[in-house]
Amino acid sequence: MPEAIPISFDVAALDQVVFNSDGLVPAIVQDDADGQVLMMAWMNRESLQRTLETGRTWFWSRSRQEYWCKGETSGDRQYVRKALYDCDGDTLLFVVEQEGRGACHTGERSCFFRFFDGPIVNS
Repeated sequence: MPEAIPISFDVAALDQVVFNSDGLVPAIVQDDADGQVLMMAWMNRESLQRTLETGRTWFWSRSRQEYWCKGETSGDRQYVRKALYDCDGDTLLFVVEQEGRGACHTGERSCFFRFFDGPIVNS
């Protein structure tokens, strides 16, 4: 079973993150095992800090207006192994150990399973 390991961080680095007018920043989640992009979700400063402090991914749900820890309902948990921000500070990247079926709420391993040049896949 994977272990949640807090990610050390410097508050000055946290201050480098650029949040949009809604106080959010996109967070890309990538599988540590094979590099596959699993999902994208939104974080605010609090969910980013919770993620770093707990070693589990926390996001802000725009539709429900609440925090959610990935996998608490589905069992498809994510354990953070690396946490990065891009050169502009406006996008986050989390490399995770994915537990369970995968990251997508449809049951797919990745949210990115539909191709523009192929048939529409219904899950």
